[in-house]
Amino acid sequence: MSRSNPLFYGKILLFGEYGIIKDSMGLSIPHTYYKGAFQFEPSFNKEQSKSNENLFKYLAYLKTDEAPCRFNTTAFESDLNNGLYFDSSIPQGFGVGSSGALVAAIYDRYCEEKISKNPQQSSDIKTLKKIFSWMESYFHGKSSGIDPTICYMGLPLLIKSKDELGSVRLPSASSGAGAVFLLNSGAPGETQPMVEIFMEKLKEEGFRNMLKNQFVKYNDACIKAFVEGDTTPLFSNLKKLSKLVLENFEPMIPKGFHDLWKQGLESEEYFLKLCGSGGGGFVMGFTRDYDKTSELLKKYQPEVVYRF
Repeated sequence: MSRSNPLFYGKILLFGEYGIIKDSMGLSIPHTYYKGAFQFEPSFNKEQSKSNENLFKYLAYLKTDEAPCRFNTTAFESDLNNGLYFDSSIPQGFGVGSSGALVAAIYDRYCEEKISKNPQQSSDIKTLKKIFSWMESYFHGKSSGIDPTICYMGLPLLIKSKDELGSVRLPSASSGAGAVFLLNSGAPGETQPMVEIFMEKLKEEGFRNMLKNQFVKYNDACIKAFVEGDTTPLFSNLKKLSKLVLENFEPMIPKGFHDLWKQGLESEEYFLKLCGSGGGGFVMGFTRDYDKTSELLKKYQPEVVYRF
């Protein structure tokens, strides 16, 4: 991947999947293993051609009256005619920000009055999130705008509520025994059907109560402990959160992972949670002893996101 154009990294929502729809906290970090950038190619291969074709479709979306900021669609169209495509290693449907990085790259290149990647005001981050929400909704039907905001800023973001978010300093990643890791389910997940299942579940009073009284509580406690680098409350709340997801988000857990999920809870060697909307893609795990856990789970090709 040539470095001539700005790189946009993937992201990992460590905590807050589904909860942020109902105003829980969220914590998201850039995942620099995956990245994308615009490139020009005079003669496309199949993948590049598909990217260019999809960008042409997206251009039509940017031309609509609802666009929340002014885009230089003339330049975009000209670039597309000259072989522009998005060169990305971010897998689609795996919850690591493939559409977020693309949207961030489009905004960065074509928005005529763009906000800096290092916004000084929290109101600027809020505006970015609003713009990105509209831009990414093209792909998912409904988007919070958080993923592209993280991909654009390239910084960890703490989401305190729907309207309050800002960058956050995390304890320096260390070479300690603990780790956050990803397991590959082997198949992409689709966000929209999963969100629809969730919205349907919200009609049940029991599910709403569980979210409000338990899920949000454990999720927010995990974030607080993670940001403070305090592993004891982190793992005790992770266990509760993992169990809650297993019991209440069954359709979102990728096929073949339910037993693995239970094994983690029973052995306490690791705890699994959803990565993104679930249904496929990656599953996220936390462990105090990565060497041991990676051996246990080696057939799922664990990939480290963060060491502590």
